Amino acid sequence: QVQVAESGGGLVQPGGSLRLSCVASGSIFSINYMGWYRQAPGKQRELVAVTSGGNTNYADSVKGRFTISRDTAKNTMYLQMNSLKPEDTAVYYCNAGISRDATYNVYSYWGQGTQVTVSS
Repeated sequence: QVQVAESGGGLVQPGGSLRLSCVASGSIFSINYMGWYRQAPGKQRELVAVTSGGNTNYADSVKGRFTISRDTAKNTMYLQMNSLKPEDTAVYYCNAGISRDATYNVYSYWGQGTQVTVSS
Protein backbone atom coordinates (compact mmCIF):
# COMPACT_ATOMS: atom_id res chain seq x y z
CA GLN A 1 0.00 0.00 0.00
CA VAL A 2 2.99 2.31 0.35
CA GLN A 3 4.51 3.84 -2.72
CA VAL A 4 7.44 6.18 -3.18
CA ALA A 5 7.90 8.07 -6.42
CA GLU A 6 10.52 10.54 -7.64
CA SER A 7 10.22 13.21 -10.27
CA GLY A 8 12.03 16.26 -11.54
CA GLY A 9 15.01 14.80 -13.32
CA GLY A 10 16.18 15.93 -16.70
CA LEU A 11 19.01 17.31 -18.77
CA VAL A 12 20.80 20.37 -17.48
CA GLN A 13 23.99 22.20 -18.37
CA PRO A 14 26.91 22.33 -15.96
CA GLY A 15 26.29 25.00 -13.38
CA GLY A 16 22.55 24.66 -13.72
CA SER A 17 19.95 23.63 -11.19
CA LEU A 18 17.24 21.05 -10.76
CA ARG A 19 14.80 20.25 -8.02
CA LEU A 20 13.84 16.66 -7.44
CA SER A 21 10.69 15.65 -5.63
CA CYS A 22 9.81 12.49 -3.81
CA VAL A 23 6.28 11.71 -2.72
CA ALA A 24 5.36 8.92 -0.37
CA SER A 25 1.78 7.75 -0.54
CA GLY A 26 -0.45 5.01 0.77
CA SER A 27 -0.86 3.64 4.25
CA ILE A 28 1.62 5.80 6.13
CA PHE A 29 1.62 6.18 9.87
CA SER A 30 4.85 8.11 10.05
CA ILE A 31 7.96 8.73 8.01
CA ASN A 32 11.04 8.19 10.08
CA TYR A 33 13.59 9.23 7.51
CA MET A 34 13.84 10.19 3.88
CA GLY A 35 16.92 10.24 1.77
CA TRP A 36 18.31 10.53 -1.70
CA TYR A 37 20.70 8.10 -3.33
CA ARG A 38 22.18 8.07 -6.78
CA GLN A 39 23.72 5.53 -9.07
CA ALA A 40 25.87 6.41 -12.04
CA PRO A 41 26.34 3.97 -14.92
CA GLY A 42 28.63 1.15 -13.87
CA LYS A 43 28.93 2.50 -10.34
CA GLN A 44 27.54 1.53 -6.97
CA ARG A 45 24.61 3.33 -5.47
CA GLU A 46 25.72 6.03 -3.07
CA LEU A 47 24.09 8.19 -0.45
CA VAL A 48 23.49 11.79 -1.48
CA ALA A 49 21.60 13.18 1.48
CA VAL A 50 19.33 12.01 4.26
CA THR A 51 17.07 13.75 6.73
CA SER A 52 15.92 12.19 9.97
CA GLY A 53 15.06 13.37 13.44
CA GLY A 54 15.62 16.98 12.53
CA ASN A 55 19.09 16.29 11.23
CA THR A 56 20.28 16.40 7.67
CA ASN A 57 23.47 14.90 6.36
CA TYR A 58 25.09 15.23 2.96
CA ALA A 59 27.72 13.42 1.05
CA ASP A 60 30.91 15.43 0.85
CA SER A 61 30.63 15.55 -2.91
CA VAL A 62 27.36 17.51 -2.79
CA LYS A 63 27.75 19.50 0.41
CA GLY A 64 27.17 23.18 -0.20
CA ARG A 65 25.48 22.54 -3.54
CA PHE A 66 22.52 20.32 -2.71
CA THR A 67 19.83 20.97 -0.14
CA ILE A 68 17.32 18.45 1.14
CA SER A 69 14.00 19.49 2.59
CA ARG A 70 10.71 17.93 3.63
CA ASP A 71 7.10 18.95 3.56
CA THR A 72 5.83 16.69 6.28
CA ALA A 73 2.16 17.47 5.68
CA LYS A 74 2.48 16.34 2.07
CA ASN A 75 4.80 13.39 2.73
CA THR A 76 7.11 14.99 0.24
CA MET A 77 10.86 15.42 0.14
CA TYR A 78 12.83 17.68 -2.15
CA LEU A 79 16.38 17.79 -3.31
CA GLN A 80 17.45 21.18 -4.58
CA MET A 81 20.49 20.68 -6.77
CA ASN A 82 22.56 23.73 -7.62
CA SER A 83 25.88 24.21 -9.37
CA LEU A 84 25.48 20.87 -11.05
CA LYS A 85 28.53 19.11 -12.39
CA PRO A 86 28.86 16.37 -15.01
CA GLU A 87 29.84 13.97 -12.24
CA ASP A 88 26.40 14.46 -10.73
CA THR A 89 24.95 12.56 -13.67
CA ALA A 90 23.14 9.53 -12.30
CA VAL A 91 19.80 7.98 -11.61
CA TYR A 92 18.56 9.50 -8.39
CA TYR A 93 16.50 7.37 -6.04
CA CYS A 94 14.29 8.34 -3.15
CA ASN A 95 14.42 6.20 -0.04
CA ALA A 96 11.96 6.48 2.81
CA GLY A 97 11.76 4.71 6.13
CA ILE A 98 8.07 4.38 6.88
CA SER A 99 6.02 3.02 9.74
CA ARG A 100 2.64 1.78 8.61
CA ASP A 101 1.03 1.58 12.04
CA ALA A 102 1.54 2.37 15.71
CA THR A 103 3.94 -0.52 16.19
CA TYR A 104 6.51 1.86 14.71
CA ASN A 105 8.20 -0.90 12.79
CA VAL A 106 10.12 0.86 10.06
CA TYR A 107 10.26 -0.44 6.52
CA SER A 108 12.44 0.87 3.77
CA TYR A 109 10.81 1.90 0.49
CA TRP A 110 12.46 2.89 -2.75
CA GLY A 111 11.31 4.82 -5.74
CA GLN A 112 12.05 3.77 -9.30
CA GLY A 113 14.51 6.58 -9.90
CA THR A 114 14.69 9.71 -11.99
CA GLN A 115 17.49 10.43 -14.44
CA VAL A 116 19.65 13.49 -13.97
CA THR A 117 22.06 14.26 -16.78
CA VAL A 118 24.50 17.15 -16.53
CA SER A 119 26.10 17.84 -19.87
CA SER A 120 26.97 20.69 -22.18
